[in-house]
Amino acid sequence: MTDKPIDLEVVDPSGLTDADWAEINRLKSLYETGGRNALSKALAELGESDPVRSIRVLSAFFPETVREALTDSMAEQGLMAEDLRELIRKHEGSTRTQ
Repeated sequence: MTDKPIDLEVVDPSGLTDADWAEINRLKSLYETGGRNALSKALAELGESDPVRSIRVLSAFFPETVREALTDSMAEQGLMAEDLRELIRKHEGSTRTQ
């Protein structure tokens, strides 16, 4: 039994930086040459070294899955989407006055 190949195509490029694109290309290359194990290891390392980039890159590949996972994780912590929006509004207001 073989594993179904992963479709590593960018679905949502919004917000990606040049460094994110470089990481995307590196991950695609690793997957092509080393398969799932190489990709899994590289994603784990990216998550440890740069969690923000990790989320941006994973969101580019799997936007709905990442969005749902983040929403679920926030809910487990008792944080709802509206709470997050309020925190962002407060932060934006505080940075404008500085």
